[in-house]
Amino acid sequence: MIAFAVSITDWSTYERCARRGIRRVAEPDSVILERPATGSIFDSYNAILDEAAELADLEALVLLHQDTEIVDEDFCARLRGVLSSDPEVGVVGCVGALDVRSIAWWEGSVRLAAFRHRYPEHGGGFLDGFSWDHATGSPYSREGDVETVDGFLLCLTPRVVRDIRFDPSIGRFHGYDFDFCLQVREAGMKVRAVGFRAIHHHSLNLVSDLDGWVEANVAVVRKWYGRMPRVGVGPGRWRQRARRAAAERDLAVAMGYYYELDAIARGQDLERAIKSALTSIGWRLTGPLRATKHLANVIREAFSRGAPQRDQIPDEEEGEGRTAVSRSLIGARPGRLAEAVGEGEKTASS
Repeated sequence: MIAFAVSITDWSTYERCARRGIRRVAEPDSVILERPATGSIFDSYNAILDEAAELADLEALVLLHQDTEIVDEDFCARLRGVLSSDPEVGVVGCVGALDVRSIAWWEGSVRLAAFRHRYPEHGGGFLDGFSWDHATGSPYSREGDVETVDGFLLCLTPRVVRDIRFDPSIGRFHGYDFDFCLQVREAGMKVRAVGFRAIHHHSLNLVSDLDGWVEANVAVVRKWYGRMPRVGVGPGRWRQRARRAAAERDLAVAMGYYYELDAIARGQDLERAIKSALTSIGWRLTGPLRATKHLANVIREAFSRGAPQRDQIPDEEEGEGRTAVSRSLIGARPGRLAEAVGEGEKTASS
């Protein structure tokens, strides 16, 4: 039996993301542990592990962030195949890296990144990891053993669930995944990256609590320096490394200003292009045609909502070009048709 577990701080996010993915992939006998967060993520996950260790016939425990949505419907079958093919595997994830020296695992050699980052900023959008598309993925994308996996999706074997716990001395959130993978490897088990896909519904902000991140990184390096190869190790003596870090920080700040100014300039160019198109004669002449097509689409979508549908893989590509008004009308009920018609006419005539 494969169990799923989520530590929840925002139930609406959980319903929209993690629960949707769990419903898509769970088997009839799967146990789903939906638990409110208690203290830090270390404490919450340890409480879940204690509970999962008592489950009978446990084959694997899948720990999810509340904003993680599993996509592949054959997830359980693939996970079961990975674990049965190599009994030494202890942790499985969908994003993994080698040569990791700190909790900034992305600075290592990322071997697999089978995820989609769905963000709400700038009207919403998504960024695909280089392993997301199995057909056109990067040629250097490889499944296999890694040093750590990203903690937004962790699949644990029964042995790991029984014997290993997250270390709350690290902090409140950051670094839990890297430290846990180090514990698993120190116990003689493997960490593996496998290309089952997941969507991470998350802000573009990489680190929300910078001070907490720094403290966690220091704690992990102090704990594992000298115990595991390469952790906390870098070229030169500590003074040279500190100077290099300061220089890299200043360079990052300068590049950040450059990218910000470049984005502003590009946005202004696009705004001018849109304004020119909306005021053109062609746009005005084709207004009635757009209004008719828009109304037909609204009516068709409104009356198709009654048919029950299975949860589908989100297709962000489809419909990215829709107008803001048409997005707001998707799923309109028959009672809203009059309102929809009025909004459609406004859109077409603008």
